[in-house]
Amino acid sequence: MSALSLIGTETSLLSEGWSLLLSERDAYSLPSHLPPALDDIPATVPGTAAAALEAAGRFDRDKPEPLIEKDAWYRRSLAGEAPGTAILRFDGLATVGEVYLGDRLVLSFDSMFESYNVPVELTGGETLSICFRALKPHLDKTGPRARWRPRLMNNQGLRLVRTTSLGFMPGWCPEIHAVGPWRPVSLVRPGEDCLTDLSIATDFVSHEGGILRVAFSYEGPARDLRLICNGREAEFSLADERYSAELRLPDAKPWWPHTHGEPALYDVTLQIDGKATLLARTGFRNMTVDRGTDGNDFAVLINGEKIFCRGAVWTTADIVKLPGERAAYEPWLRLARDAGMNMIRIPGVAAYESGDFFALCDELGLLVWQDFMFANFDYPATDPDFVIHVKKEISQFLNATQASPSLAILCGGSEIYQQGAMLGLPERIWKGAFCEEILAELAAQYRPDLPYVANSPSSGALPFHPNAGVAHYYGVGAYKRPLEDARRANVRFAAECLAFSNLSGTETLAGGKAGIPRDGGADWDFEDVRDHYLGDLYAVDPQELRQNDFERYLTLSRVVTGEVMEATFAEWRRPGSTCNGAVVFTFQDVMPGLGWGVIGVDGLPKPAWYALKRSFRPLQVLFTDEGTNGLDVHLLNEMPGSLPVSLEIACLRDGKLPVVSGRRELMLPARGSESLACTDLFGAFFDTGYAYRFGPPSHDVTVARLRHGETGAILAEAFHFPLGRPSALHDAEISAALVEDPSGCWLELATDLFAQSVNLDVPGYRAADNWFHLAPGDKKRVRLVAEVTAVDRPQGVVRSLGSRRPIYF
Repeated sequence: MSALSLIGTETSLLSEGWSLLLSERDAYSLPSHLPPALDDIPATVPGTAAAALEAAGRFDRDKPEPLIEKDAWYRRSLAGEAPGTAILRFDGLATVGEVYLGDRLVLSFDSMFESYNVPVELTGGETLSICFRALKPHLDKTGPRARWRPRLMNNQGLRLVRTTSLGFMPGWCPEIHAVGPWRPVSLVRPGEDCLTDLSIATDFVSHEGGILRVAFSYEGPARDLRLICNGREAEFSLADERYSAELRLPDAKPWWPHTHGEPALYDVTLQIDGKATLLARTGFRNMTVDRGTDGNDFAVLINGEKIFCRGAVWTTADIVKLPGERAAYEPWLRLARDAGMNMIRIPGVAAYESGDFFALCDELGLLVWQDFMFANFDYPATDPDFVIHVKKEISQFLNATQASPSLAILCGGSEIYQQGAMLGLPERIWKGAFCEEILAELAAQYRPDLPYVANSPSSGALPFHPNAGVAHYYGVGAYKRPLEDARRANVRFAAECLAFSNLSGTETLAGGKAGIPRDGGADWDFEDVRDHYLGDLYAVDPQELRQNDFERYLTLSRVVTGEVMEATFAEWRRPGSTCNGAVVFTFQDVMPGLGWGVIGVDGLPKPAWYALKRSFRPLQVLFTDEGTNGLDVHLLNEMPGSLPVSLEIACLRDGKLPVVSGRRELMLPARGSESLACTDLFGAFFDTGYAYRFGPPSHDVTVARLRHGETGAILAEAFHFPLGRPSALHDAEISAALVEDPSGCWLELATDLFAQSVNLDVPGYRAADNWFHLAPGDKKRVRLVAEVTAVDRPQGVVRSLGSRRPIYF
């Protein structure tokens, strides 16, 4: 029974009044055996043992103690609950244990990813106890022989136990283990009109509008049952013991990712004898994947329109608490939307997120790529008990999320195929029935409207080759390939890419190597990767610079990963690129330090986040260097309406003097693009990319500005460095002035010379743009958004990469 099946019931959350105590493994078999003198602490449900211990000052997330070798007992009195028939609902228990009423066993559980509904007869005054047994003995059990052993996880027993990999990946995340009732515990009282097996399906058909289908089982007395949505209604009919109704809504607007339109949502209401009950909030959209004529492509189509998907891989809102409520998700997901992301990928090494996560993604217009929780291992697909668990967890998840238009792609898991293939095993070993049949059939049964991907990565001659299907592309990144490899690799869709050790704006490296991610078994880490591109892009020796000018090394380290990301996405988003989408690894850090996240564990965006925000603009201008074919400029408009624009291009000598320039007015079509050679705007040959090298270089930076054709407002800018970034480092004189108007507080900036990577440090405020390039000839206004710690009036400092003179305001 899913949460959507509990319509017509009275549900009370059992969130308060819990206590937690830890004991040695198997020290006590029944709640009555627990000595009164044992030291227990208050606990909140939903929650984890680590969170309760942290709140009591007994757990340090920076130096965590393993929790998988002890039993964790949660207890709560049910005194005050009315006697009678009820259902105890457990939405998530991590991971193995028992539930007792008094000393009576009412449930044994062994999966973190399943929910349980337990019918009980309450007499009043019982104590509800949940014992989470030590997980270590279960991880140590042997099962069917594995054909390969991944290095990512430090415990091979994870392939046999249905729990998260978080906490078991050295170099990836801290050893913080999921133990406890991590999702809500509820007491459910069936009502007179109780619906079960509720199904909600939507579709959007061009020129016909939205289609809504609802069905359920209902055993109550005869009623007048009506389905209502967007001002229209339909009667339910009974057939084969199920009630069903279909509504066609020609006036319903389609749901779009926010980069391409409005994420329109509608209430779905069931009316029983005139009394309305909200069933769900949903949207209407059609989701398909175009594999191309050769079968190697991977392009997401929504409502018939190709969508360039971009975003980041989700980790967790908090690795200690594993929260599932709206308040925990909202700050993160709003930062995703603010950055112009339109896709979040939940990887197979994490955990299924709650309904609140998907409700927010629905509202914010964020697509969700959902891996099932399988990663790297050779799973025992021939074990009937294992398969039963798999079927139950996936059916429950897909039923619970069936009304969410944001759920876009279902995937059999992460790097299962890649792991086997990289170890040299033949395809018949790593490409088996588990992903190709068992998981595929479940996806088709419960969500036939969604595309299914057997594994990420997959397709191609080998699953990790990026030129076919879904890739995990690390050519630019971990493999230290030149930036040109982003084109040479012919990436079709990167479900992971561009992993770096990303610095925050305040990181000082005081923690040394703490928090810097690395791959298991590798003799390098992702700081080494970042240093490689620092040397490549800025023509310095990173180690020598770190030793002799540490502050300069810090500054370059903050900006270089964002510069690589912007250059790569400019390549991938240009018209003519083979790439249809890319998802950066990762969205947020899981611990303090210099992690993969573009947002720190503190929730603050890093310089790389701002680079992605510029890369992901729906209205965009891009440069690509085509060598002796010249410098091309590309204009993109992903929005549903055409737009009058003005394109300006100027090549600047010494960061100031325009040696050649051009301008063109044009109408940018809806969801369209335009590609031009820069010389088309100049009217004559000019070596914009300094490819021919006839004589000394005439300029060090080329600037493109895309303006609104009517208001003149700057919509986007792009920059090209024909001689490399170091040649365009200028000691710019930047002016900064605060401007306050009814729309908010702004910082107005102007410069006499081109300024690289301008940083705004405004305590208590977050700048809408930061670590950006600033060109002369126009003022740039940056909105300052007050944080909780904001002072009455913003004050701070402006710095740029080419100048050591700070500008205070």
